Amino acid sequence: MTAYLAQRPKRADGRRNYDRILEAAREAFDARGTDAALEDVARAAGVAIGTLYGHFPTRETLIEASVREGLDALRASAEQLALAAADDPVGALTTWIHQAVAHCSTFRGLVGFLAASTYDEGTPLHHSCVEMHAAGGALLARAQEAGRVRPDLTAEELFAAITSAAWARENSPPGHDHGGRLIELLIDGFRAGVR
Repeated sequence: MTAYLAQRPKRADGRRNYDRILEAAREAFDARGTDAALEDVARAAGVAIGTLYGHFPTRETLIEASVREGLDALRASAEQLALAAADDPVGALTTWIHQAVAHCSTFRGLVGFLAASTYDEGTPLHHSCVEMHAAGGALLARAQEAGRVRPDLTAEELFAAITSAAWARENSPPGHDHGGRLIELLIDGFRAGVR
């Protein structure tokens, strides 16, 4: 089953409404997490709730549209880092893990949506999550081929670690980033047993 993906309308008035809703949603999700009331999003965008649902039929489609560009950028970054990873594959992997954790914790509650979407083909975020995972998995494989990361680490375990660090970052008290420290501990663990 292919999930519905919101698309920016062709008509100018539709594009304006779509863009205002998306901007208001990002602000609401940033302030109150992915559970922010959609009625508040519509009100902040200056549109009726029916207009919001006309563009984004579900909360998931609105969240997907809000983070789609970030997930695409994360995938592209992994591909660029893979090209430059010959000299320092662990550095490339570490850089990308930091980027992935930061993106996955953009909004409170997002990491849960992303984790669930990875395994549910019916969600709007599924395709983007699968592409991001493949790109990150390629970075992991390069580091393993260079003998710099333990060979028994799977891509699925890498993403479980990223999810854990994103959750820690998302739930850290203000002024603290437990996710950053957790990433460093995880990278040390990824190298364990590699000479």
